[in-house]
Amino acid sequence: MLKGLGGLGDMAKMMKAAQEMQAKMTALTEEMDRITVTGESGAGLVKAVCTAKGELKSLDIDPSIFQPSEKEVVEDLILAAIKDAQKRAQDRLQEEQKRMMQDLGLPADVKLPF
Repeated sequence: MLKGLGGLGDMAKMMKAAQEMQAKMTALTEEMDRITVTGESGAGLVKAVCTAKGELKSLDIDPSIFQPSEKEVVEDLILAAIKDAQKRAQDRLQEEQKRMMQDLGLPADVKLPF
């Protein structure tokens, strides 16, 4: 197509690849807002739901744990569920990033800026 123009053909391929990568990164960012993961603690007594980006969306607490004498235990369970959900969100984000990089033919261990 751009035969005889030296490296311009390669430059055009690189620009196209960069545009494709940018479009895929944008799509992945949007998808990470839609994907949710659930973290639990206390054998499911406390559940936290986060987006794959780690944003806390909801918290579900079994009413059986609301005893005034158990306040600190409840607080610890809530914190543990949130941390579990955020860890799962980070793991999911990394999985999706690796998948996208492999789809683009790039090394899977490249870190993306989100």
